[in-house]
Amino acid sequence: MNIETIILGVYIFSLSLLFIFASHGFNMIYWYFRTYKKRTEDLEPEQFNIKDWPVVTIQLPLYNEKYVICRLIDAVIRIDYPKDLLEIQILDDSTDNTKNIIEEHIKQYTQQGFDVKHIHRTNRDGYKAGALKEGLKTVRGEFVAIFDADFIPRKKFLKRTIPYFFTDPKIGLVQTRWEHINRDYSILTKTQAIALDGHFVVEQAVRNRAGFFINFNGTGGVWRKECIYDAGNWEADTLTEDLDLSYRAQMKGWKLKYLINFTSPAELPSEINSLRSQQFRWTKGAIETAKKIFPKVLKSDMSVKLKFQSFIHLCSNIAYPFILLAGILNLPITLIKESGQYDDVFKFMSFFIFAFLSSFFFYLYSQKDIYPDWQKRILYFPVFMTGSMGLSVNNTKAVFEGLINKKSEFVRTPKFMIVDGKDTMMNKKYLTKKIPFIAFIEGVLSVYCFIGVGISAYYAQIASLPFQLMFAFGYGLISFLSIKQVITYNRARRKMLSDKK
Repeated sequence: MNIETIILGVYIFSLSLLFIFASHGFNMIYWYFRTYKKRTEDLEPEQFNIKDWPVVTIQLPLYNEKYVICRLIDAVIRIDYPKDLLEIQILDDSTDNTKNIIEEHIKQYTQQGFDVKHIHRTNRDGYKAGALKEGLKTVRGEFVAIFDADFIPRKKFLKRTIPYFFTDPKIGLVQTRWEHINRDYSILTKTQAIALDGHFVVEQAVRNRAGFFINFNGTGGVWRKECIYDAGNWEADTLTEDLDLSYRAQMKGWKLKYLINFTSPAELPSEINSLRSQQFRWTKGAIETAKKIFPKVLKSDMSVKLKFQSFIHLCSNIAYPFILLAGILNLPITLIKESGQYDDVFKFMSFFIFAFLSSFFFYLYSQKDIYPDWQKRILYFPVFMTGSMGLSVNNTKAVFEGLINKKSEFVRTPKFMIVDGKDTMMNKKYLTKKIPFIAFIEGVLSVYCFIGVGISAYYAQIASLPFQLMFAFGYGLISFLSIKQVITYNRARRKMLSDKK
């Protein structure tokens, strides 16, 4: 077997695996239309009129969030709910002056009779899961809502979620759809919004309506306290404690309810290195959870259909190393194709274009479902795909760390109260001050892929150019933005310090 055959075999294997995961988009669209009539199903108006509202605790886990924490606290205070039945726990692991900001800010509310507790830990044991578990020990609420620091809960949040628990004693969680307050801030936020809308508008909603497992998204939801304890409580052995608990709860027979027609607004990461760390945490945590949970799924008495859906749900991030591999192999594949020895094989490979179409329709319907101007928004789909390819180095590292059980810190995604073009990050803390080494690797890969683009153009292999260009621009864009962000920030900080002198 010669080297060309081996390279071609590895390339086809990579594309085949990517095709399996990407084609799941067609499966989701199938279930989207099959369950479409259920989309508008909701409680009857009288079911929202609860005579005796239960005690609810709202937990606000945070770490060094000086720019957004007051906004969150104010929004929670404004929630329409009986004051005597509402407890607010601020689970604060901060090591900067966020602690002092909180203490000063909540004085006005405690004086007004609000039950606001500021619980500050001097360590980060268990990170977010540890903070939630610690706070759960003393909650007085029968139900526990959770909001991350970048969220702005709506006034009617509790009165639109709590009634669902009274319709079925086995409902353990009510999750709301995320909305994006700064989606139009930049190309970066617009493309993130497309990615998240695919999950929240199609995947979560369709899975829930079709009877498949869904997951708590870490924020913007309400748990029944009994469900958390029955499922084994919060555990910190993965970086996605929300996905972990969700599966443990559903495997114990609890139901999770997803609301697509009620949203919880939040701020998207507005700079690339924050997004990079967020994607790393989500990817690695999902792999850790898959290793922990999926063997139990296989051994369970769940149906084959549910096991398959759970496999796709838990294991889809394994695709990232193969995205990276496909990007690296594009150049040698171009040279192999030019030899003319494998023409029949390359004709067969044209079938893989359907994977791209699957992804396109998946995200198309996520935009069409909720936005009147969906035609304009879906134009960012190629940018989203390009960025996803560019992040494959970052996320491949996350996959391998998850597979080999390499433990790492829970790196939270800092927010800067960036909503529109008038806001700036250049005077803010928490930004990365050092160029990540992985950005240089991405830069090298970009140059390498552009060489492949040049070779394809030289040999007039037009069909391969679009994807090669997406890889080249993807790696280049992620690398450029990472380096530019750090250089610009450090330059602004130096100027600020100089002006003070």
